[in-house]
Amino acid sequence: MRFADRLHRQSLRARLSWSASAVVALWVLLLAVGANLLLGSALAGQADSVLQARAEAAATTLEVGGDDAVTVAEGGDDRALDVGTWILAGDGSIVEGPPGSSAALDRVAVRLAGSGQRTADVGEDEAVRLLALPVRDGRTQVATVVTSTSLAPYRQLARLALWGSAATALLLVVIVHLVLRANVGRALRPVQQMSQQAARWSAEDVDRRFGSARRPEELTELAATLDGVLDRLSAVLRHEKRLTDELSHELRTPLTRLRAEVDLARERPIGDPAVPAALTAIDAAAQDMQQIVETLLQAGRAGARTAPGRCRPAEAVATLLAQTGPTGPAGIDVAVDVDPSLVAGVDSAVLQRLLAPMLDNALRYARTQVQVRGSRTPAGVVLVVDDDGPGVAAADTDRVFVPGWRADPADGHPGGGLGLALARRLAMACGGTVTCRPQEGGRFEVTLPLG
Repeated sequence: MRFADRLHRQSLRARLSWSASAVVALWVLLLAVGANLLLGSALAGQADSVLQARAEAAATTLEVGGDDAVTVAEGGDDRALDVGTWILAGDGSIVEGPPGSSAALDRVAVRLAGSGQRTADVGEDEAVRLLALPVRDGRTQVATVVTSTSLAPYRQLARLALWGSAATALLLVVIVHLVLRANVGRALRPVQQMSQQAARWSAEDVDRRFGSARRPEELTELAATLDGVLDRLSAVLRHEKRLTDELSHELRTPLTRLRAEVDLARERPIGDPAVPAALTAIDAAAQDMQQIVETLLQAGRAGARTAPGRCRPAEAVATLLAQTGPTGPAGIDVAVDVDPSLVAGVDSAVLQRLLAPMLDNALRYARTQVQVRGSRTPAGVVLVVDDDGPGVAAADTDRVFVPGWRADPADGHPGGGLGLALARRLAMACGGTVTCRPQEGGRFEVTLPLG
């Protein structure tokens, strides 16, 4: 399996921690390499400074005769000559050299003479650095001082720094990886818990929600998304239940009629003239059932791309007003203030049928204005229909929903007092409520589940 495939199969926590650790490791590597390069350059400069100081100290002990002969002053401080120092005449011959010097070092010292100030490294295992310092009389180079020092201490320090920085970098990367893995796991744990809760609620209690509790911003967005998914699932389940109830109600009547006609046909003799009529009734009932079943199959085959049982109240109210138009006296102003992003867990057609009698009632009794407002609350979607009419008495707030009840039967309105009763029944079927509030002016409040 390729590395990319293995990385793809890893958990998000492992991928995040390893990728962050790789970035940290790269930066630590660059810092360690840079630090060691700087240290090596500093150590080389320090070695050159030591050689320069020794060479200058040795140069102060030299005396140049009239014939450009170079000698070391008697009584001078010749300790510098004991630590690897050569005194070479202008012609390149060695005037004095360090005791016990090897022929190879002598040859390098002679090669450096007369070439200005420069350095040279000799050897690998026991490296030695030599520095040549020309001694001039006026513009003439009359002698050369060559000093040397072992590079072993410097290289040993560089190796210690290299291994120490490598061990420190490795330890740092391991610690950073462990800390990152722990922090990423701690950060993702609430996500895992919320996912498990959403899966459990979708199977056992679809009405549970995460709500608006205080959470980090990312978890708040996740909670809102999961609540939206649960809202849509709940809306689908309500839609299916309502569809099943309606179909069972629609099928019950033709099925009952069909069975009754079959029982009557069985009791009649074959030549009875009522048999053809019974067969006609049976055929009509069967056709009704077939039409209902075909309607169900067409709805199932339609394959709607959006979840059923959901709508935007703002669009439903706009459609209702466009379809019905103002039915009250002229001069009634209808103001709509419904959040366009609000989503309710009911079909748009059901919501329109639910609001129609309340809007019609408000337009009929309002003096100058009707208001339709919608907002989201912890209880769900709340739609309020207000008018500045006489309102409903406190004693009648429940009776207005009784089928056939009218406050003033002689008001000339042709309705039968069934609209508000139907609105309450539809709201209850959708999992909501409709209430009438006693106040100055009429007010009906509709509470519906979130979509």
